[in-house]
Amino acid sequence: MVLNKLIGQETPEGDGVVVTRLFPTHQIMNHDPFVLFDHFTLKEGTGFPNHPHRGFEAITYVFEGGMNHKDNLGNDKFVSQGGAQVFCAGSGLIHSEMPANKGTTSGIQLWINLAKKEKGISPTYQFFEKEDLPSYSENGVEVTDIVGSKSPVFLNTEITYQHLKFSKDSQKPITIQKDSNAIIYIVSGEFQVNNQHALSGESLLISSQEVGQIDITAKSIGSIVVCSGVPHKEPIYQHGPYVD
Repeated sequence: MVLNKLIGQETPEGDGVVVTRLFPTHQIMNHDPFVLFDHFTLKEGTGFPNHPHRGFEAITYVFEGGMNHKDNLGNDKFVSQGGAQVFCAGSGLIHSEMPANKGTTSGIQLWINLAKKEKGISPTYQFFEKEDLPSYSENGVEVTDIVGSKSPVFLNTEITYQHLKFSKDSQKPITIQKDSNAIIYIVSGEFQVNNQHALSGESLLISSQEVGQIDITAKSIGSIVVCSGVPHKEPIYQHGPYVD
C-alpha cells in the first residue's frame, strides 16, 4: 500500500470563489476514478453561475450553510447542512450552484469519472437531505455514509465515501479494498494516519494492490472525509468543465 501526502492548493473558481483543491493541479491531475476534489467556502455574492459539464458524476456534500442547484433538466433544489446533491453530467448538463443568501456555505465537491462506455448516457440529478444519509457512532467517531451499500445515493461508478467526525484521542481503522485508490482528506483538526501526521487542508492519496488497513487517530477534535474506488484504468482527458 502506498500513501502519498498531498496539500491542497488555493485555486480561484466560479464567481469570486477560492477553493482548496487537491486535484486537478499542475502537481497531479487525478486519482482514478476521482478527477476533481475541492473544499469550498462560499460567501454571499459568490458562487458558480450557469456553466456546462459532461463525462463525469459529481457529489456536493455540505458541511454548513446551504447551496441552491438549478439545471437545464428543470431541477431547482436547496441542499443544506449535512445533505448532498448528485448529478451525472453524462452527455451534457448545464447548471448553477449558488450559496445561501446569508452566512457561510462550505463543503466538498467530488467528481468521479464515468467509464468510456457511459460517457454518452443521459444526465440525471439526485437530492438528499441530512436525514436521508445513514449515520452512526462508534468509539467516539460519528460516521456519515455519503455513498456506500447503506446509502441511497446511486452512482454509475462504484465508490465508497464517508464523513467522519472525531473527538480528541478517538481512533478508527479504515479498510482499503484490493486494487483501489483512496483519498483521506483532513477537513479540520490534527490527525495521525498510520505513521504520518496530517493537518487541516492536507490529504493522503492511497493506492492499494491488496486489502489493507489505515489506522487513524485524532490528536484534536476534527473531521475527515474518506473516499475509495476501483480505477477505470482508461485514458482521462480533462479540460475545464469536461472529462472526455
